[in-house]
Amino acid sequence: MPSLHLIIQSAVSGLLLGGLYGLIGLGLGLSWGLLGQINLAHFGFLFLSAYLSYQFSTTFAINPLWALCILPPAFFVIGAGLHALIRRFKMTPFNSLLLTFGLTVIVDALIQWIWTADFRKLEYAQSNLKLELSGIYLPYAESLSFGLSLLCASAVYWVMKRTDMGKAVRAIAQDPQMSTAFGINQKFITMCLAGTCTALAAIAGICVSLIFTLNPSQLYTWIGVVFAVVMLGGLGSAFGPLLAGMLIGVSESITMVFVAPSWAPIVSFTLLIGLLLLRPDKI
Repeated sequence: MPSLHLIIQSAVSGLLLGGLYGLIGLGLGLSWGLLGQINLAHFGFLFLSAYLSYQFSTTFAINPLWALCILPPAFFVIGAGLHALIRRFKMTPFNSLLLTFGLTVIVDALIQWIWTADFRKLEYAQSNLKLELSGIYLPYAESLSFGLSLLCASAVYWVMKRTDMGKAVRAIAQDPQMSTAFGINQKFITMCLAGTCTALAAIAGICVSLIFTLNPSQLYTWIGVVFAVVMLGGLGSAFGPLLAGMLIGVSESITMVFVAPSWAPIVSFTLLIGLLLLRPDKI
């Protein structure tokens, strides 16, 4: 029987990791729920951002957190431009899935061409920094990732609920033709939303580079758990993916303590299957 201290530490670690799950799922869920695009390229941009963050730190010897000032704006432009290209064609969600999967494969090949398939670990001044609270350790990178997740989710919620831009986005998602008739600039707003989703992927990628050892093959291992986070949290929701991510993260950590680490990936898919069976109208 695991000790109570080990269970609590595992739950806290899972909670912090779940924040990263939620941050990755936030951009994907907004794109899927509000733009009607299942953007698998989100994962390609995520890892491209992670590798660029690694490169900035190792090549220029600067704190990787400076990447937060550089990469999200650059990826915003990339995401907006990609959406402008895609919207020229009438894309169904399934067609967008195929197209963006192809883009993901291209980004994966680009990463392997530039950085090879070797494992790479970003070393920085705060790598081993931990905060201790009553014997429970909070690693710096995971805590920073969780804080950024809360910040991004709160910002998205505020924009969607309190600003005219957010109201316009929701109007476009509900009835594109009617929103255009009322003078909403659908092209500009959807480009901004697509750029924001890609910028969120860039932020999540920086967090991934701070926490994990990088390898291109890991790109595809994130797809399953993040899709479960998006489905459980709700498409187009701001805080839903974060809450779902924390649920999955804690469940995985507790499973690893009581059963075995190899059982952890089963958790997210079990929760997703349960949702499909009990509330299929939510998918």
